[in-house]
Amino acid sequence: MARRLRFNGTGSNLGGCPAVHEDLGSGEIIVHGAPLTDPEDIAQLRHLGEGETPIVVPRELLVDFGPKEVTRTPCTVSHDAFGKLFETFEHTAWRLETRRRFASDESAPDYQEFVETGEAPLDLYAPFFATIREQTQQGKRVERVRIVDNPPTIGQRYLLHSAARNKDMGEDIRNLSRDEANRLRLPAEDFWIFDSRLVALLNFDDDDNLVDIELITEPAQVNRYVQVRDAAWHYAIPYETFAARLTT
Repeated sequence: MARRLRFNGTGSNLGGCPAVHEDLGSGEIIVHGAPLTDPEDIAQLRHLGEGETPIVVPRELLVDFGPKEVTRTPCTVSHDAFGKLFETFEHTAWRLETRRRFASDESAPDYQEFVETGEAPLDLYAPFFATIREQTQQGKRVERVRIVDNPPTIGQRYLLHSAARNKDMGEDIRNLSRDEANRLRLPAEDFWIFDSRLVALLNFDDDDNLVDIELITEPAQVNRYVQVRDAAWHYAIPYETFAARLTT
């Protein structure tokens, strides 16, 4: 079975080498870079096993993107504490949504009407909407990219429809196809980034319920999510354009 590898980062601004990846299953770290080939250099190495290839990487690569702890203990917060982040962020709140279904959406008062008719009134039924409107009216940016399958799931079609409500609150909603997200190697993770310094990773169970929120502040980890944000935002397109393509 193939490893589940996550790209942690690269110290290169050109060809992407050297770089650090992490095996999400075993926790092992994979580093690649230029091989050490000079025989006199290799002769100085100890415990170089048969089939092993020594490589050379900048010290900064390991400092910036290598793990800082043998085992990282997740820092989880309550739903109330998570909600406070939307009241206290200073500049930007950015979201990536990769799931095919969110159980919470199906409890929205307009969801069943959309399932039955393909339309819904999109009332502002939750305090969250007022919070976001207040923040964007202060000049803060709230943005998100949603991944959509082909064909879209019913939950994804509902979110495409309800994006008009987000826009009315001042959010900028964009979409990417699943194929494009896979080409970009975006992670199958749902998260918010606040002010490019704090990540709230949303963890779901097999029934698509949000079970906990993990806060990540370690700079190398936050930087990885920021790189994901930059790639997704660059290629995503406004939801109106995306939705129009689905109907043509």
